[in-house]
Amino acid sequence: MESKIKKDITILAIETSCDETAAAVVRNGRTVLSNVISSQIDLHTMYGGVVPEIASRKHIENIDVVIQEALNEAGITLSELDAIGVTYGPGLVGALLVGVAEAKAIAYAAHLPLVGVHHIEGHVSANYIEHPDLEPPFLCLIVSGGHTHLVVVKEYGVYEIIGKTHDDAAGEAFDKVARSIGFGYPGGPKIDKASKAGNPQAMAFPRAHIDGHPNDFSFSGIKSAVLNYLNQAAMKGEEVNANDIAASFQAAVVDVLVEKTMNAARDLHMTTVAMAGGVASNSGLRTAMEEACKRENLTLVYPSLIYCTDNAAMIGAAAYYEYIKGNFSGLDLNAVPGLKIGERKI
Repeated sequence: MESKIKKDITILAIETSCDETAAAVVRNGRTVLSNVISSQIDLHTMYGGVVPEIASRKHIENIDVVIQEALNEAGITLSELDAIGVTYGPGLVGALLVGVAEAKAIAYAAHLPLVGVHHIEGHVSANYIEHPDLEPPFLCLIVSGGHTHLVVVKEYGVYEIIGKTHDDAAGEAFDKVARSIGFGYPGGPKIDKASKAGNPQAMAFPRAHIDGHPNDFSFSGIKSAVLNYLNQAAMKGEEVNANDIAASFQAAVVDVLVEKTMNAARDLHMTTVAMAGGVASNSGLRTAMEEACKRENLTLVYPSLIYCTDNAAMIGAAAYYEYIKGNFSGLDLNAVPGLKIGERKI
C-alpha cells in the first residue's frame, strides 16, 4: 500500500476516549514524531475509577496545550500536516466529544482532511509502530478495560471478530477484583505488581469455557469466585493473603487468554499473533504468551507499555491506513460511544 503514496503522509492524531488527553504526530503510520499524553489517573484515583464528567472537563482544559506540545515536539506546523486523525468511538461520550470537536475545528481551519478512527482499531495498529515488518494477516488478542476480543486482521483496517467476552472484559475484571481486595484504582497494574509476590497456585479460581463458543470469553465467574472467597473468609474471621489472591486470579485470567489464543491460531493456521490494549502490558500475560508462542512456533508481537495504554500515536497509525484508502470523515462526524470493531459511521 505504501508504494502507492507519492509522498510522506504526516498526521496529527487526537485521543480523548477516556481519561487521557493525548496528541501525536505520526508519519506514514509507523514513525512517531511526537506522542504527548496528559493522564488524569491521580485525579480519578480518589473516586475509585473514572468519573466521566470530570474527565470531560479536564480534556477541555488540557487539549489545546497537549496538541501544541505535540506539534512543537515534532517540529511540525499545521501547514505541514496532511490530515487530522481523531478517536470518535468507542468510549465515554463526553470525553469523545471534546476530541472530535477539536479535530473538526482544526481540520476546518487548516483545510485538512479529517479521519475518524476506531479506538480499539487504534490499539491493534499500535503494533505497526514498533514492528515495521508486521503486515496482515495476523491474529490479534485485544484485552482492555472495556474489550476482550480475538480478531483476525485480514487487511489494514479490515477485521473479523472470531471471539469476544460474554460479560466482563478482562481489564474490567482486573479493576473490580483489585477494588474488592482493597488495592484501589487503577486495578490492573496493582494486581500485576502484587502477583509477583504471591503464589499463583494458592487458590483454584475457575477458568471459564463456553459451550459452542470455543473462542469466546467470560470473566464474571472468576470475579464472583474471588468475591465469594473474600466474603467467606470475612465470615469465618480468617485472614487473607492479598498477594496470593492477586496471583491466583491473574493466573486464571492469563491461562484462558493464552489457551484460547493458541487454539485459534492453530485452527486458523496463523503464523503471527499480536496483542493490544491496556491488559497487554500485564507482565504475566506477556511471559505466558511468549512461552506459548515459542512452543507453537509462532511469531509474537506486542507494543511497548506506552503504546498499550491509551495514546494518540496508535490513532495516528490507524488513521494513516484509512487515509490511503480514502476513508475520510465529514465535518458532521460525531462521537459514537458504542462503536463496534469494523463498523464505520463516518
